[in-house]
Amino acid sequence: MTEHTLPTPRFRDELRTSARLAAPLIAGHVSSGLIGFVDAVIAGHHGTATLAAVSIGTALFWLPLLVPMGTLIALPASVSQLDGAGRRGEIAPLFRQAMWLALGLGIVMFAFLSAIPLALETMGIAPEIRPGATAFVHGIRWGVPALALYLCMRYLCDGLHHTVPTMVIGFGGLVLLVPLGYAMAFGVGGLLPEMGAGGLGIASGLVMWAQVLAMATYLLRTRRFHDLHLFGHLDPPRRAPILDLLKTGLPIGLTWLMEGGLFVATALVIGRLGEVPAAAHQIAINVSSLCFMVPMALAEATTVRVGHAVGRGDRDGLRRAAFAGYALVVMTQLTTGSSLFLANDAIAGLYTADAAVAALAATLLLMAATFQFPDGIQVLSIGALRGLKDTRTPMLVAALAYWGIGMPLGAVLGLGVGALTPAMGPRGMWIGLIAGLTVAAILLSARFVRLSRRIPIGQEVVMTDGG
Repeated sequence: MTEHTLPTPRFRDELRTSARLAAPLIAGHVSSGLIGFVDAVIAGHHGTATLAAVSIGTALFWLPLLVPMGTLIALPASVSQLDGAGRRGEIAPLFRQAMWLALGLGIVMFAFLSAIPLALETMGIAPEIRPGATAFVHGIRWGVPALALYLCMRYLCDGLHHTVPTMVIGFGGLVLLVPLGYAMAFGVGGLLPEMGAGGLGIASGLVMWAQVLAMATYLLRTRRFHDLHLFGHLDPPRRAPILDLLKTGLPIGLTWLMEGGLFVATALVIGRLGEVPAAAHQIAINVSSLCFMVPMALAEATTVRVGHAVGRGDRDGLRRAAFAGYALVVMTQLTTGSSLFLANDAIAGLYTADAAVAALAATLLLMAATFQFPDGIQVLSIGALRGLKDTRTPMLVAALAYWGIGMPLGAVLGLGVGALTPAMGPRGMWIGLIAGLTVAAILLSARFVRLSRRIPIGQEVVMTDGG
């Protein structure tokens, strides 16, 4: 198939197409981020100890979950390439194998979350934080298998350029969590006991089950994918396609783990400093995570657009898709960075009435404003490379940037080194975050530019990890 099989759209047309594809994804991701926001706000009003516990519990929950999330996101790249190449008949069998993979990953993550709270004392987490953090993790773990299956179904829709279900079901989960989380945290008369952080964990897990049931119902009933026969057979697990998904997806999962692990490790280190720093960090990181949903959605849309161009053998189209993504992410990150800079005090005040926590959180939000641009560029670059199925080298770049530069620098500045370097506390840790993300942004964007110039036209599936 030549690059002239389909009309070549102009750059502004690609911008429009990418924006239309990304808009529901952004709404869906923001709704997912708002779930963490709801947990944090409810916890903050329940008490500083509860907010600190949810901070640590959330870190322990998202750390292992990044592996299945990143691994399964190999699905939209594969689906979009098959769709672009006109091989739709191969999509349903691949999807069913991905479902088996998702179920297995969900079970493994459940086991991990059951055991990880035992390590809180070894991690040096303050004693007053441990019980609440354990209760939160043990509550939310029940939703992890459901979340893994939901992600698989959602990624299928995304890979086929149908992102509206992500938005609708995402906001549906948010609407359900607000009253459910409040009721289970504070209690309701004689009907529900007050459970604090543990209640918030259980409520989040229940929302995950509601979302996967809603998505499964949609896929069963919609006529949009009727020709695919997604659930037409009950295929047993097959080694070859599952290994292929792991080959592409596991490096993505490990990349996400290294980036997310940088933030999680930062939270755990700050958790050693006591309730006020842990609570302030939770506010700042929760806001930052919410902002991150926008470039993350743009990256997913870019993966789909690049993958579709690769499937139809359109080199110019894939470059146009990626650079449209870069243009959009620059605009969004400038907007969010400016908002955090101008409204940091007001945002911190939404979470807590504790003056000490709010003041420190407001300072950290100024630093969060600083890393919006490099954070957006690095995740968009990963998305563009994922569309090329280039995943192993970005994983190595992430290891260098996040753990070779970001974490060591943050630990030295945050905790200090004797009399040589005074401890800066949470501020020092956040400087390390900014440094790691900046290095990743530079190296990953440069890699995409280089690879996109070397890709041969007319090759349906491009494997560039060795390039």
